[in-house]
Amino acid sequence: MDFGGVAGPLIGLVLLCIGFALASEYFLSVRNALNILDQVTVLGILAIGMTMVIVIGGIDLSVGSVLALSMMMMGWLAKTAGLPLPVAMILGVATGAACGLVSGLLVTLARLPPFIATLAVMSVTRGLANILTDGRQIVGYPDWFTNLATIRHLGFFSVTVTVFVVLMVIAGVFLRYRATGRNLFAIGGNPEVARLAGIDVRRYTILTYVAAGALAGVAAVTMAARLNSSQPSAGLGIELDTIAAVVIGGASLAGGVGSVAGTLIGVLIIGVLRNGLNLVGVSPFFQMVVIGSVIALAVAFDTLGRHRK
Repeated sequence: MDFGGVAGPLIGLVLLCIGFALASEYFLSVRNALNILDQVTVLGILAIGMTMVIVIGGIDLSVGSVLALSMMMMGWLAKTAGLPLPVAMILGVATGAACGLVSGLLVTLARLPPFIATLAVMSVTRGLANILTDGRQIVGYPDWFTNLATIRHLGFFSVTVTVFVVLMVIAGVFLRYRATGRNLFAIGGNPEVARLAGIDVRRYTILTYVAAGALAGVAAVTMAARLNSSQPSAGLGIELDTIAAVVIGGASLAGGVGSVAGTLIGVLIIGVLRNGLNLVGVSPFFQMVVIGSVIALAVAFDTLGRHRK
């Protein structure tokens, strides 16, 4: 991944780390750094899919609810339907992909604005997540499953963090070096020009939403391993953090601009902010004010930058 085009967010991340290191003696430690990585894994996996969606000029408000439905589907299939947990995990990811397919079809075939299409999917999937078990959580996964998120191999990375890093690298290479990935930027820049250039805009749009949904399914499995449970309330509000991470990392909500490297920095900024504010004893409610202010500043800089151009 190339970090050359995201100097601003990277400087911001470094300054945040310096500030919190001065404010708390516990911040600058290997253990805390690993904790931050564990804490941002779910957000980071969701942000990969959101990066691709925003690059094509779309938005996906449903990722948090799709995560919840995928998590509940996995739990229901394993605990109620009696399927082996590995099969249930795969079907949970497939559930996320199916939700992404619905969003993509609503955007392309029904011609709904992405905001409205994914808002509708967000409502439906959250409702289905609660209907599956009448709002009850599913608990009691086997030890090998929870160990995926709790045991650090070689003293550093858990399996879930490793999956996150591998997905980041694959997505970064795909967007930067593959023609298919570059086509997403062309669609975000100008869909009509992309269509005239021979790019199947409808197919790419659908597949992008499917990929985002599948990644929400992967994030659901990761969160279930961390919590040792499936909860229908999981992922409430995480779509806002996901969009914030992508925008803070330099992506443009107008489409055509973005990078996985920038998104990674945006994810780490949000993770460092939450972790550091917790360490210095800042109220969770005030943390919401801080995160919201950072989002507003990031979008303002994006808008001003586009106006200058």
